[in-house]
Amino acid sequence: MQPIARPLIVMHSDGVFRERVRRVGNARFKLQFVDDWDALRKALNESPPAALVVADPYTRAYGTETELAPELRSILWEFPTATVIAALEVRRGRVRDLRTLGEWGVKEVIALDEEDTVEAISRRLRSAQGRPLQSLLERSLPSNLSGRARALLMAAAEVVAEGGHGRDLASSLKLSERTLLRWAEQADLPPPRRVLAWMRVLLACELLDDPGQTVLSVAYTCGYASDSSLRRAVQEFTGVMLTQLRKQGAFATASEKFLVEIEDAREAGRIARKETKGADDGSDLPLSRIHPPHDDMSLAATLAGSPERPRRRGRRKANPV
Repeated sequence: MQPIARPLIVMHSDGVFRERVRRVGNARFKLQFVDDWDALRKALNESPPAALVVADPYTRAYGTETELAPELRSILWEFPTATVIAALEVRRGRVRDLRTLGEWGVKEVIALDEEDTVEAISRRLRSAQGRPLQSLLERSLPSNLSGRARALLMAAAEVVAEGGHGRDLASSLKLSERTLLRWAEQADLPPPRRVLAWMRVLLACELLDDPGQTVLSVAYTCGYASDSSLRRAVQEFTGVMLTQLRKQGAFATASEKFLVEIEDAREAGRIARKETKGADDGSDLPLSRIHPPHDDMSLAATLAGSPERPRRRGRRKANPV
């Protein structure tokens, strides 16, 4: 897989904040700064899907905030695969604005009055990267899935959105690769490499549901070397040709296939535990293992009597008077 160079487009007038985002973004993103909504729309048109946007959500007149920018709502409608983060001061009285931003489709909020360090901004950007796929997974996963299995899948979605691999998944959970494999087995999940491959396919299918995106741009965004690599992966995991997949709903179809594999893994885990428990109880052991029949015993063993039980040595009790 090729590494993902995910675009990060920043539209904000706060110079200090811009510099902090620059320090975070230069190492991990394809960074671009724009000055207004028209430039932001143009940058998104020229970017691959799944771009990350950090924007001031307010319109400003003569340096005074007036209202949430209607241009932001338009951009969220026009570019549904973009992940938009609003950067603003979270003051008292802005609860309604925060609720409105969530309804519009803003995925994260950076509170400028609290998250004013490079580390805090980095955490918020990292969290936002995997949020769209995580949200879709949350709605798809069965309610009786274990907490450990759910945590592993959410972490895998975040790692894939960042362009990571198996070692990165173990590192994000602060586990060794061997421990990660054991956790996946205990959670009745496929092996971590298989889970990550599925997450990559699901991310691609999420982007393919946007009719404005080409197969090639989605392939590059999701780390595939070419569009043919994406087509092969999609067909291998879903059993459906990519063209047909887009017609019938790419993410819905792929997530259904993924859930079937998850359920198969859970059923295999239940069967394995049942067999192990039966073996421990001795109920599934052959009769010869529990009590060897007389025919299977050797002649010497058959003719030999029971071994004489050694007498207990000790002080003989005195006769009662």
